[in-house]
Amino acid sequence: MKTARPWHIVVFLAPAVIIYSLFSALPLLDTLRLGFYTSNDAGVHSFVGLDNYRTILFDSDWSSAFWNAMWNNVKFFCIHMLLQNPIGLLLATLFSLKGLRGARTYRTLIFLPTLLSVVIIGFIWQLIISPLWGVGEKLMTLVGLGNYFAPFLGQESTALFTLSLISVWQYIGIPMMLIYAALLAVPEEILEAAHAEGASAMRIFWQIKLPLIWPTLGLVTILTFVANFNAFDLIYSVKGALAGPNYSSDLLGTFFYRTFFGYQAQIGSPTMGAAVATLMFLVILAGVGAYFYLVQRKLTRYEL
Repeated sequence: MKTARPWHIVVFLAPAVIIYSLFSALPLLDTLRLGFYTSNDAGVHSFVGLDNYRTILFDSDWSSAFWNAMWNNVKFFCIHMLLQNPIGLLLATLFSLKGLRGARTYRTLIFLPTLLSVVIIGFIWQLIISPLWGVGEKLMTLVGLGNYFAPFLGQESTALFTLSLISVWQYIGIPMMLIYAALLAVPEEILEAAHAEGASAMRIFWQIKLPLIWPTLGLVTILTFVANFNAFDLIYSVKGALAGPNYSSDLLGTFFYRTFFGYQAQIGSPTMGAAVATLMFLVILAGVGAYFYLVQRKLTRYEL
């Protein structure tokens, strides 16, 4: 008796596999390969092994810029973790309450900046907090904080933090909606039983709702990590490829851009750029791997 072969599975999977291979897998493999080569003035590539990576990590002309961008990326991620995700959890919890007036309108308004172009967002906030023509100083004066106004994007100590807050403001709608959907999926029977037992709303949240949405919070965390270590567009649109002042807002994305394409006096190098891209990929891969090994396994056992 002949066994029927599931050719229909191959037919349906083929378009996705072909597109993914052509536009994602193969370029990634070629980038990994290119990082082991160097090129001369004629564009001829020659194999150099790990020399590009040694140069980036240990050569004084490269390592300081790389580690500065790496450390800025860590700070950029931590700010999002400490502000964006907790505020998103708070907003989602408020909107999940029954009888809240205008909840749909508020959700739409908060999520709306996520749909806008990063270039538009960066330009708008540059106008708002500009010390020359912005309204930021006047608004801070109205609430009694005028003495604290400063050229936030023009100071090394505040540029990265200000850009991080702009990013939080734009993308806070994503964790809010993900957590909101998870809260709506909590079974009503469990909540009603807790109410019948006399549990307070705070106790229900901490002991029932929060443990049930841990998988979603983990997903939000890993999405935040991947997005922040791929961040480029906001920094480039507001501060340019030099990520000023004095590289204080430089991230791995802008560092890669200058390395690969070149900028002003810096000459671009596709092979060195590929090495930087590979290091970025390894950092993201390590973070995602650590999450799945340390967090996701525990969440899976908890669900079982």
